[in-house]
Amino acid sequence: MTGGQPEWVIREDAAQPVLVALYLRQVVGIRSPEELPALRRVPTGAERAEAAQAQLEREWREYWAMTVEPQAHPSPVPLELIDGFETLVALPVEGAQTLREAIAPHADDAVDFARHAHGRYARDAAARPGVSYRAYASAIAAHERAVGRRAHSFELNVQVLPLAQRGVWWIGSLTVAVTDGLRGDVAAFDAAIHPIIAELA
Repeated sequence: MTGGQPEWVIREDAAQPVLVALYLRQVVGIRSPEELPALRRVPTGAERAEAAQAQLEREWREYWAMTVEPQAHPSPVPLELIDGFETLVALPVEGAQTLREAIAPHADDAVDFARHAHGRYARDAAARPGVSYRAYASAIAAHERAVGRRAHSFELNVQVLPLAQRGVWWIGSLTVAVTDGLRGDVAAFDAAIHPIIAELA
C-alpha cells in the first residue's frame, strides 16, 4: 500500500534461466508440466525406461520450481552451477544426478537458444516502449470497473516465451507464461490477461 492505496507490481521478462529450463525439458523428453506447450523449433528427445523417466521428471520439476519462483521454492541443500550453462542452471548438490547427466550434452545449444530468444524479446519490448505497462494498466482498470472497487495489491510475473501454441498458462503461484505471438497482439493479449488479473486483483 502506498498512502493507503493498493499497489500492483507486474514484472515481464523472457528470463534466460526459464528459457534454458524449457529447452532442456524438451530435448531430454520431459512431459511435465503437461499443460505447457512445447517451444517452437526445438527438437524433442526420447523418453527412457519408466523408472528412469519418473526419476528424471521428479528432479526436473524441482529444478523448474526453483527456476521459476526461487524465493517460494528454496533448495533444502546447497546449489551448484552446472558446467557449460554459465550462471543459468543451478542444481542441488544432492538429489539431481539423473538430471545433471541428462542435460550435460545440451549446454551449448540451450544457452544459445536462451540468449537468442531473450534478445528477440528485449528488441520487441524496446520497439514499443510503454506498451507493456499500458496493457496491464488497462486490464486492471477494466477489472476495477467490473467489480466496482480498487484492485487489491498483488504481484505477477509474466514470462514471454516462444511456445508453439498461443495462450497463457500458470507456471507458478505468482507467475504466468505467455506466448510471444499473443503478447504482440494487443487486443488478444488484453482479453487473455483479464482473467489472470481478475484472479489476483
